[in-house]
Amino acid sequence: MKRMRKRANVRACAAALCAMATWLTACDCFDYHPYCVDISGETHINEKNIKRIAEITEGRSSFRFAFISDTQRWYDETEEMVEDINRRDDVDFVIHGGDFTDFGSNDEFLWQRDIMQGLDVPYVALIGNHDCLATGKQTFNIVWGALDFAFTAGDVRFICLNTNALEFDYSNPVPDMNFIYSEMKNFPEECTRTIVVQHCKPYDEQFNNNMAVFYHMVITNLPGAMCALSGHTHKIESIDIFGDDFMYHSTTCAADRQYLIFDITKEGYTYETVSF
Repeated sequence: MKRMRKRANVRACAAALCAMATWLTACDCFDYHPYCVDISGETHINEKNIKRIAEITEGRSSFRFAFISDTQRWYDETEEMVEDINRRDDVDFVIHGGDFTDFGSNDEFLWQRDIMQGLDVPYVALIGNHDCLATGKQTFNIVWGALDFAFTAGDVRFICLNTNALEFDYSNPVPDMNFIYSEMKNFPEECTRTIVVQHCKPYDEQFNNNMAVFYHMVITNLPGAMCALSGHTHKIESIDIFGDDFMYHSTTCAADRQYLIFDITKEGYTYETVSF
């Protein structure tokens, strides 16, 4: 008799738990896991926007783009930055240098994605070191695309690289030199110049600094190498790291309410800091 009562109690508890789980799911009160890669809304954004950028800048040797990075937890500031870029009405596209998230969770990515989708111009995104945490790499692949990619704007080839070596425990080739070699070998005929974009620059703590000199030597031998752009440091700075007049330009985080604008002309490039 006691065993029967125990079994009845267990069944009753199980039924109650099932009913509660059903109710919580139905009313969206129950989040299964913050790192569940369950993506709704826009995906493969880079691929779509790369086509738009190529169309907008086709045949041009002059254009303007905004470079932003490290929006992470600063959602209000990111919204205001998007609004500021839209108000300018003189920007052809935007590059996000990575670190959309603090913890690589699904919601962080999607909140930031939805804010960035408010831009009136196309944008592309790199992966940051915080974005590599937990299931972040998988989410980034679905929402934006490959960790290493390239695109063309006018006569400039932008080579965008994952340089977050520490997050890959140095077990994967980061940065991927094979990808850079492939870009060299198959450089588009319409391009005569190159800009490299990365989240972390050489000698940052995330970079694989065993190959910093070799990396620099390779990217500065890309056709018409102009400069390299990065985020990560949360400060605006321009550094001639290797003393050869090839500049590494860094932008700051959204919390500082600043970003960089680059003007590309036939003669080269200029840039300015924008505060909003």
